[in-house]
Amino acid sequence: MPDRLADRSPEVTPQRILADLVPPPHFRDARFSTYLPDPREPTQGAALAALEAFATRLSATSPTRRRWGRAAPPEQRAGVYLDGGFGVGKTHLLAALWFAAPEPKAYGTFVEYTNLVGALGFATAVEALKAYRLVCIDEFELDDPGDTVLMSTLLGRLVESGVRLAATSNTLPERLGEERFAAEDFLREIQGLSAHFDVIRIEGEDYRHRGLPEAPEPWDEAALRSSAAEWPGATYDDWSELQRHLATIHPSRYGALLDGVGAVHLAGVRTLADQVQALRTVVLVDRLYDRDVPIRSSGVPLDRIFSEEMLRGGYRKKYRRAISRATALARSGD
Repeated sequence: MPDRLADRSPEVTPQRILADLVPPPHFRDARFSTYLPDPREPTQGAALAALEAFATRLSATSPTRRRWGRAAPPEQRAGVYLDGGFGVGKTHLLAALWFAAPEPKAYGTFVEYTNLVGALGFATAVEALKAYRLVCIDEFELDDPGDTVLMSTLLGRLVESGVRLAATSNTLPERLGEERFAAEDFLREIQGLSAHFDVIRIEGEDYRHRGLPEAPEPWDEAALRSSAAEWPGATYDDWSELQRHLATIHPSRYGALLDGVGAVHLAGVRTLADQVQALRTVVLVDRLYDRDVPIRSSGVPLDRIFSEEMLRGGYRKKYRRAISRATALARSGD
């Protein structure tokens, strides 16, 4: 029988979290030269040129201390912020910037940085990140007031120390947190973040789905079990059991949960009705996508794992990104 993710309970040390602050395997070959702008979308070519210019400035200048809370002209701002829809190449460009930038540098998702603070403590995390010339933050999302204040304070300390920032998100920095909590109560923190980013908008359609169907047909149960038994390093899990197991593991350990996994097989996939389960699933899909782990599944198609109500709610951008990525992984496992 293949292994089950539900039988794994990995431990992750703070040292591993720091060591893992590099682009994930999916983007190991991301370079400016390999980003192919859609000629129909001039913002993509403009974004590429802007990131190349930022990398040049980063390499040519020494770190300088900046005052937090006061906006600077775009050419002097401490960070660049890539805003756009799903699959337009934001993460590719962020990883390409990381590879072009001088050492020392860090790359992680928003969740990975908040996990780092949780593992090290705020003061120790600040000291660790202050050593970097560039800090890249993928999937910048503020889901609660605590994260707003935490990231505002953290990035403020880094900017004061001369650290340059680069981030991606599907939400403009001044609109982070909208429809999830009372963002107006934290307007100063959000404006403080926004003042230090030169916002670069990228338009276009999701490259993962250009000319392709939304999701492949689910497998039947017998074929799914046979595939899991034959695929080296494959795992096979019942969807409901896996959801219960994910509740026992902090999301910072989901990457380690996938160590050595060649493909994930999910039996009896059903549409999620619980918001907490859905958000855990988003993190799991992100870590699967980072590692290019194919998905094969039975049950409902993977573009139906979140309810219509969820896709209209405040976390809809997270869920749509997860559907986009899960569908791409399902095609790779077809």
